[in-house]
Amino acid sequence: MSEHVYELAIIGAGPAGIATAVESYLQGVRDIVLLEKDENHNSTIRKYYKENKRVDVEWKGQKVELDGNIYFIDGTKETTLDFFDEILQNHSVELQTHVEVSGIEKKENYFEVYMAGKSIKATHVVVTIGRMGKPNKPSYKIPPAIRKKVNYTTDECGSGEKILVVGGGDSAVEYAVDLSTNNDVAICYRRETFRRANPTNQKNIANAIAHKEVRPILGVNIDGLEVSEDDKIKVLFNEIEPEVYDRVIYAIGGTTPSAFLASSGIEEKDGKPVHDENYETNVQGLFVAGDITQESGGSIALGLNHGFAIAQHIKKS
Repeated sequence: MSEHVYELAIIGAGPAGIATAVESYLQGVRDIVLLEKDENHNSTIRKYYKENKRVDVEWKGQKVELDGNIYFIDGTKETTLDFFDEILQNHSVELQTHVEVSGIEKKENYFEVYMAGKSIKATHVVVTIGRMGKPNKPSYKIPPAIRKKVNYTTDECGSGEKILVVGGGDSAVEYAVDLSTNNDVAICYRRETFRRANPTNQKNIANAIAHKEVRPILGVNIDGLEVSEDDKIKVLFNEIEPEVYDRVIYAIGGTTPSAFLASSGIEEKDGKPVHDENYETNVQGLFVAGDITQESGGSIALGLNHGFAIAQHIKKS
């Protein structure tokens, strides 16, 4: 096993992870490894954002001043990925992809970071795994015969389908509006309004509903799914009669990877990891950054600022 000890290991190559790496590099830290379970950095933006989707520095109107050295501006999915490509290339940060970290163990003066078949050692470790990577699934069982038609992104969607989108946040609203161009779309949300979505999305869904492009099923809960007589999805609603769909897409948020945090010794409170103003957890030298620190998703700007704060603190320590 290699005896090399990195100065900094970062788990998750999204905006917060890359910012932590680059800001640390600019503070003089040279031995940095970025560990990513997918095939490239920013996998959430790659997978969950449609082509040319706007990517804003701020999110849901959160006003965030950028503290650090990374000058990020509003753009699209493509310009954002190019931007992160460029800053990774310009700062010598080692990016290891297809590595899923299973645990972190604190040793006497370093951490051991475990992955399938190997481990690495590092003096400081930052956990920046997002929530989106692990979408929430419904509590009821999905019959195997229809499992392929029950999705958590729009990747599988074609056109001419009757689709039910479940959820009331930004992703659900964006999916419903986008899919309505080529499909017959309904959106089911247990509340009466889409107040969780950002103002732009609230306007877009109201417009789509007003023009009868998307059919709202609001204030309604789903009890389960069954296979219909023609092998489609029969959705069993609590308050209204069942309906049959070609496809159902759940966009009901993501979960904090609690088991992973707990196994690494990180304390959680109210579903979020406990940390100080430098984003250091109760385990000295082990930090958290990005979405994982927020109630719901966080902005790119927040992730960049977390990275800057952590880099400043590591430099001092």
